[in-house]
Amino acid sequence: MTAGAAGIGLATAKAFAANGDRVHICDIDEQAMGRVTEANPGITTTGCDVSDRRSVEAFVAEAVHVLGGIDVLINNAGIAGPTGPVEEMDPDQWEAVLAVNLTGTFNVTRLSIPFLKKSDAGVILIMNSVGGRYGYPNRSPYATTKRGLIGLTETLAIELGDVGIRVNAIAPGAVAGERIQRVLQGRADASGRTDPDDIAALALFLASDSAKSITGQTIPIDGGSKAAQ
Repeated sequence: MTAGAAGIGLATAKAFAANGDRVHICDIDEQAMGRVTEANPGITTTGCDVSDRRSVEAFVAEAVHVLGGIDVLINNAGIAGPTGPVEEMDPDQWEAVLAVNLTGTFNVTRLSIPFLKKSDAGVILIMNSVGGRYGYPNRSPYATTKRGLIGLTETLAIELGDVGIRVNAIAPGAVAGERIQRVLQGRADASGRTDPDDIAALALFLASDSAKSITGQTIPIDGGSKAAQ
């Protein structure tokens, strides 16, 4: 799992570990990973910047070495990027969001597929957002990458279906936690928030045999809200 040391990633990693699964995460925050392994000895870690191809290669290689293979890949890494209209967008900031959200997910997945093919029940999950399902004013890099991940999810599901690998995306709304509390500060309406544990439970379900007929889907978990605006 990418970006597994905090928030949705950590909740999901802990849920899979509690389910008896061996879990290997990466994160760019070395201190946060240290806290994870101290509190959860069953979760192993690798430092990784998913925007760096060599770093991704090292992460996937170490995950395979530690786990002995890959059954479930969860692409959770993503950044929010800048806020502002397209005409004022810094191209370097635009490219930075694409490098993490889209290209990072592409590289982690590309390198993991040969090992997922060896699994009896390979699953790829991509954490998306309501920002990928609808237009998101003043958040064009974020919305564009998240919409792109829907296309990647659907394409992978078609490409890998014949070898028994299922691919789905999860699209949370605003997620309750420290970050969203900062984002929503001063707003009267904070509806549509989702707890990270809810998302972790959905990920567990989609990775299980109970979801063996579900693939190529982007599943919203947003409290019924259209978007967290």
